[in-house]
Amino acid sequence: MHISAHILTFLFLISAFVAVKTRNIPPFLKICHRNDPNLNECIKQSINLLRPYLKTGIPALQIPSCEPLHVPQIKISESVGPVSIKSIYTDIKIQGGTSFILKSVKIDIDNNRIRLKLYLPRLEMNARYNMEGKILMMPINGTGLAHGNFTDIDVIAIIQGERYQSRRTDETHYRVIDFYVDLDVGQANIHLDNLFNGDDTLSNAMNLFLNDNWKIVAAEIKPALENTISEIFKTFSNKFYSKFSLDTLLPL
Repeated sequence: MHISAHILTFLFLISAFVAVKTRNIPPFLKICHRNDPNLNECIKQSINLLRPYLKTGIPALQIPSCEPLHVPQIKISESVGPVSIKSIYTDIKIQGGTSFILKSVKIDIDNNRIRLKLYLPRLEMNARYNMEGKILMMPINGTGLAHGNFTDIDVIAIIQGERYQSRRTDETHYRVIDFYVDLDVGQANIHLDNLFNGDDTLSNAMNLFLNDNWKIVAAEIKPALENTISEIFKTFSNKFYSKFSLDTLLPL
C-alpha cells in the first residue's frame, strides 16, 4: 500500500511527456503531434521507447533515477472506521517501477484531460517508519525499518489540467489542477521491524495480523494515500510544464 511515490512518477512521465521541438529533444524521444489522429497510440510508443532510460534517469527532462526511486517522505494520518493511525515514512526506496505496462492512454485535448491505465507486476519498498495508532482495535506503535512487496497492481488515473498565459514566457502553458487515481493491489506482504520497542513476540504477532488483514488496512488508508499522490504529482509535473509552452510540448 506504500506504492504511491513510484506510481506517481510514471504517471507524470506518461502525462507530461508528449514532445518538445526537435532542436530540444534527444534522439531517443519520439515526437507526437496534437493533430495526429493516432495521438494516443503515438504517446504509448513514446513511453515504450523511453522505458530503457528510466533506470538511470533523464536529467534533461527532470526525471530522476527510477531504480531505485528515492522519495524523501510520505505522511499518513487516518482515523476512519477500524483504522486510526499516524505514520511517517522517510528515506523511501522503491524497486520495480520500470517494469510497468502502459495498457491505454486517452487524451482529450479540448478538455485538457488525460485518462491512463497501468499495470505493475511487482514493487518492492524499503523505508524508515514511525507509527502509532490502532488497527481493528489492536494498538500498534514502533519506529524502525519497513519492508513491503506488492504484486499485480492495476492503476486507473485521470489527470485534469488547464491552460494559462505565462507572465514569464507570454505563451500558453499547461498545468495540472486535479488528479484522481484508483489503485488495485492484487497482493501485499508487509513487515515492520522494531514494533512495540523491539518486543519480538508482539512484533511478530502484529506483522502476521497486518498481512492477514492487509486488504482492510489498505482500504481505510487508501484515501490518504491518493491525496498524497495528488499533491506530489501536481507539484512534480507542474515544474516541468512551467518550462515549456503548450505549443512546444504538443505541437500541431
